[in-house]
Amino acid sequence: YGDGIFEGIRFYNKRVFRLEDHMDRLYNCSHYLLLDIPYTQEELSNAVCETVAASGLNDGYIRLVVTRGGNLGLNPFNCKRSCVFIIADKISLYDPDVYENGLALITSSVRRNRPDTVCPQVKSLNYLNNILAKMEAVRQGAAEALMLNDLGNVAECTGDNIFIVKDGTVFTPPVTDGCLDGITRRVVLEICRELQIPAQEKTMNRFTITCADECFLTGTAAECVPVTKLDGYQLGSGKIGPVTARILARFQELAQTTGTSC
Repeated sequence: YGDGIFEGIRFYNKRVFRLEDHMDRLYNCSHYLLLDIPYTQEELSNAVCETVAASGLNDGYIRLVVTRGGNLGLNPFNCKRSCVFIIADKISLYDPDVYENGLALITSSVRRNRPDTVCPQVKSLNYLNNILAKMEAVRQGAAEALMLNDLGNVAECTGDNIFIVKDGTVFTPPVTDGCLDGITRRVVLEICRELQIPAQEKTMNRFTITCADECFLTGTAAECVPVTKLDGYQLGSGKIGPVTARILARFQELAQTTGTSC
């Protein structure tokens, strides 16, 4: 029934990036869903590191999943024990040239789940809403889709948070507009403070995006990827903008030099 939660986590040079943040979010989500994780946070963090070490990979992607467990009925309290598993592998969401030349988006007709029905801060296994929008994008020849909420305002993309730059200020939708409180999103906001780039959360619509000077997406699997088109509209100069380039460069530096050693 999609009754479970997951974390996508990156590791670079055998160091897990923002492991504590990911684990905090996982356990917060489990608390909200009354989903018991049969390990302490420290034990599960150690298991993640053991998986990375056993994978033999220097760089890769971790999928940490917690499900409610087996039962044929809807009552979750009849499930005897939750199930936890960890995967470490390679991942590549977009072609490498996208990071140089930018991504083209379409606006999906599939609306993001209302925040008062399915809380966007819960990274649950129920991704059908996102998958339907992703299918629409692929069928239209795009790699990613912009998702609006029930009011017609920007929420996020199918697997990434969205940012724009306008007149030197970075903007991103608030969580209350239907987006996940992404870990990479948090890192980018931290980078903006560090580099003294003005940044704020702001409700946006398609007009806001099409009139942006720059645009980029963030996500653990995607990292930071520039966007140069939306529904055929050229965004800004149609190339990676200077603010985006500074943020992307700093993100890569942090990813390659920080993290929990395994």
